[in-house]
Amino acid sequence: MKRIMFSFNLQLAIVMFIVISIVASPSAAVTNLPAPDKLRYPLLQFNLPEAERIVLENGIVLYILEDHELPLVTINALIKTGTMFDPAGKEGVAELTASVMKTGGTQKLSSTEIDTFFDFIAASPSITVAMDSAQIDFSLLNKDIDQGLDLLSQILITPAFEQNKFILAKGLKKEELLRLKDDPQKYAVREFNRLIYRDNPRGRFASAKSLKNIERADLIKFHENFFQPQNIMFAVTGGIGREEAVSKIQQYFGNWQSRGNSVSRPNVHPQNSTAGLFYVDKDIPQSTIISGQLSPGKNNPGFYAFTVLDFIIGSGGFPSRIFSAVRNNEGLAYSAGSFYRARSDHGVFAAYAFTKTESTFKTISLIDLVLTNIQADNITAGEIEWAKKSINNGFIFSFTSPEQIAWQQMKREYDCLPADYLSTYRQKIDNIRVDDLHKVAIKYLDKKNRNTLILGNINKIGKPLTSIGQPVLLTPED
Repeated sequence: MKRIMFSFNLQLAIVMFIVISIVASPSAAVTNLPAPDKLRYPLLQFNLPEAERIVLENGIVLYILEDHELPLVTINALIKTGTMFDPAGKEGVAELTASVMKTGGTQKLSSTEIDTFFDFIAASPSITVAMDSAQIDFSLLNKDIDQGLDLLSQILITPAFEQNKFILAKGLKKEELLRLKDDPQKYAVREFNRLIYRDNPRGRFASAKSLKNIERADLIKFHENFFQPQNIMFAVTGGIGREEAVSKIQQYFGNWQSRGNSVSRPNVHPQNSTAGLFYVDKDIPQSTIISGQLSPGKNNPGFYAFTVLDFIIGSGGFPSRIFSAVRNNEGLAYSAGSFYRARSDHGVFAAYAFTKTESTFKTISLIDLVLTNIQADNITAGEIEWAKKSINNGFIFSFTSPEQIAWQQMKREYDCLPADYLSTYRQKIDNIRVDDLHKVAIKYLDKKNRNTLILGNINKIGKPLTSIGQPVLLTPED
């Protein structure tokens, strides 16, 4: 104990000596370092890395980017399909096809055997379907690349769609649809998409009724129509060399032959005459509001200006106009803002808020006021600079790993965007000026084209304000 106290006292004495020395002789501690606000740094340069693109003889597009920091290989894929290709009256086929491809065995292996092999390599692919694509994500140790690709190729090329797994997947989808109504936000988004894509395959969704019409044969037919080599793109990244990656993909997918034509997507046409105020009745203590319309796609010259505009309106978080108007100033919502989903040929813009039932129409009026004011050319230079810097900084952080780099390049091609889209994106955002924002605001935020959806207790929300109009009741499919 005495030794410990002695050591502590000695350390304390040394520290006190140093402090006294510094106080007594400031010049000994202070150097000629510049003040923090005077520091200058060289400009940071962001050079977009490039993955190598290769096309196999059967039409498969392959992006490769090596990174041997870890002994992992990541395989991502995009397939030209999606829920918008569901047969009319059989909505849900695309999702069930992807699900049972994964769980329903192959022509060589049963579902149990497939699961056992994936457990052995501690890896399993994810197969999901969105509105206009199917996606595969698969990460595994590079020592297991042969077994992993063998299993993946069987799932993609020769799935068995076992009947028991099909029945199970259909039952799980039915339960998912039942639970959807317990999530007001997801429920409202689905019904808003129905409004935006009215009379378009993109606006059709699975229901209990459509699931009853789906048989195992529908999944087999959907797979034959869309899962073909000319419709698939792979990105292979991580601990695998270029030559080996090409050789392995060729070995397991090179003999996959096409059975039909390439996929063409249905066009999206504005439905201006159907815009208005709509509601879905649900007995809950708050309203979910989504108000928006079609907007420019990524191939539209107005895309970059609208990206900045949306950020200022609501995507920019706390400083954005809708958040400030609805939450900060009035305290009417715990969450409010906007989103802009831009695809190659069109986009969807919407403002949203989650507010208590009694303040539903006041919140809608505030959102309308924000969108009206933004058209009045009153955007400040400070708002524009804040938005552009934030967007460009966020863009850079979407290239932080080899997987992201290859994915972004593959997605650019999948979306049929110009070859220089990624390399010129930040500059085009930076070139946006006030006049550009004013033009897209006038063109794409016209109130007569706006669909406003309210999901909430219609008997308690009160009467619509005169300027808003009377809502139309929607009866969603279960």
